Amino acid sequence: MNDRAAVTLTARGARKRDAGRGVARLSGEARRTLGVLSGDTVVIEGPGGNEAVAKVWPAGDIAGDAVRIDADTRANADVTVGDSVGVRPVTVEDARSVTVSLSIPATVDGLEDAIKRALSDRPLRAGEQVRIERFGIGSVEVRETDPEGTVKVTDRTNVRVTGTDIGGEGAPGGAEEASTGTGADTPGTESSAGSGSSPGSGDTEGKSAADPIPSSGAGDSEASEDTGAESAGRVTYEDIGGLDEELEQVRETIELPLAEPERFRRLGIDPPKGVLLYGPPGTGKTLIARAVANEVDAGFVTISGPEIMSKYKGESEERLREGFERARENAPAIVFLDEIDSIAGARDEEADAENRVVAQLLTLMDGLDPRGEVVVIGATNRVDTVDPALRRGGRFDREVEIGVPGVAGRREILEVHTRRMPLAEGVARSEARTSRRRWRRSIPPRCASTSPRPPIPGSRMSAAWRRPNRP
Repeated sequence: MNDRAAVTLTARGARKRDAGRGVARLSGEARRTLGVLSGDTVVIEGPGGNEAVAKVWPAGDIAGDAVRIDADTRANADVTVGDSVGVRPVTVEDARSVTVSLSIPATVDGLEDAIKRALSDRPLRAGEQVRIERFGIGSVEVRETDPEGTVKVTDRTNVRVTGTDIGGEGAPGGAEEASTGTGADTPGTESSAGSGSSPGSGDTEGKSAADPIPSSGAGDSEASEDTGAESAGRVTYEDIGGLDEELEQVRETIELPLAEPERFRRLGIDPPKGVLLYGPPGTGKTLIARAVANEVDAGFVTISGPEIMSKYKGESEERLREGFERARENAPAIVFLDEIDSIAGARDEEADAENRVVAQLLTLMDGLDPRGEVVVIGATNRVDTVDPALRRGGRFDREVEIGVPGVAGRREILEVHTRRMPLAEGVARSEARTSRRRWRRSIPPRCASTSPRPPIPGSRMSAAWRRPNRP
């Protein structure tokens, strides 16, 4: 195969079911130009020279100048959605041995076999990060391959795993090693847990009606922070189902100012300051904020509205200032204000504490002190109660409604939840019911327990839920 022929394409997000599979979906035109067939291997090269390898699969839903790649491939190539990437074919050899390290301690029986199955027939290179969703393994880093270069794992490949507490036998802080396979033995690289950069996925609202993930508490501080590696899995665009249009709006406002702030400085214009997400609980507002932060490799500071309120005068404002200061220190960063209506309601003469908190928030968002490369995302299910001063330009520049998904969105959510589940024969993911009530009963309990529920009778949402034109 010709290793030198290359084309320049635009990176697009992968399909939901392709997440974590190391697949590059190319149009027929691009495959003919490269001279590759389905199952061949290509190199994805980012603008900075970083490279990742992926297996070619066909795509009938994209233009000839685009390539669909998942978050792992984008991270390894150091690109984001919309970047131009070079794509070229490459030869791949069967691996005799592969050494990987864990990003988090794991106590799974048969861990090595599980990792080998997840990596089977997938092209790899030393230095790449690969996310394995099953068994809570998280991300693994490919430390060493034999032979060097681009290889793929086969039944005869010897897979070595280094990390802490492998199989539950490693001592805390120590390094244990295990291997599996029938290939030739090569010396393993002993290492502590890998330092994979997997920003956290704590999400109080779930994957657009997905499972809730514990938030990263900050002990005595009411602002929690995600600025690098965490034990939780990385939240990506492929983890969000049924919100493609809403996600695109948020990306337009947030991703470009954080990823390429020099464009705004060159044009002499101010970048957007923030986005207000509103909609029913559990529809994915928190998840969108975390996914965008992870994609642009930005710090993430969560400030939960009800938790910063204090009975002592001035303490609530101090907690707000601390959260924004943390974000400035880790810029570029996103400050996520969850349940912003609880601290930024419309001001009146009787609510002295709330008035002071709103005034402090207004000062932090567009006061005399520059915020730097910090974008604010607010989330609420009562947008009509937020103080009008926060909803003007220069503070929350855009308001995006995150609504309950329709039939197509529910199918996507189902794909996200079940893409790594062993399904019984005859189960079809595409058979999402048109009725919410029947649809919730037709999906696995883990999904059903976190899908949108009808609002409490008499609440603000109940009238909208009963509208006859709602799917």
